[in-house]
Amino acid sequence: MADWTYWLIGAGILIVAELFIGTFYLLMIALGLVFGALAAWLGASGALQTVIAAAIGIAATLVLRRTRFARSGRRPAANDPSINLDIGQRVSVPQWHGGRARVMYRGALWDVELQSGQDAQPGEHEIVEVQGNRLIVARQ
Repeated sequence: MADWTYWLIGAGILIVAELFIGTFYLLMIALGLVFGALAAWLGASGALQTVIAAAIGIAATLVLRRTRFARSGRRPAANDPSINLDIGQRVSVPQWHGGRARVMYRGALWDVELQSGQDAQPGEHEIVEVQGNRLIVARQ
C-alpha cells in the first residue's frame, strides 16, 4: 500500500474513536493525518509527512481550544447537577446565624451558607452549590 493510505486509515480510526469520546480533539489530530496523507500523495518524504501531520494537528488543536466548542456546556463541578447529585436537593434550615447554619443532611451535620442576595429566613431551602463541606442554598 502507498504511504497516503496509511495516513487515511489512521485518520479514519481517530474519527471512529471520536464518535465514542465526544470531543473535537481527535478530529483535529485526524485533520493533521489527512494533511499527512496529502503530503504523501504529493510525494513528500516520510519525515516531511510526519512534520506536516504533527504541525497541522497541533495547530488545529490549539485553535480549537480557543473556540466555544472546546468549552461548550461545561459548568464547574460545584454547581453541576450531573456531577454532584446534591444539587437540587432540599434541606430544612431551622435558624440562621449571620447567613450561616448547621443542618442535618444525609445523616450528618453540614455547614450551610446562603447564596448571595438571599434573605436569611428559616424553612426549606434548595442546594444550589457544594463548596467542599459547605452547602450553598437558596430559598425556594
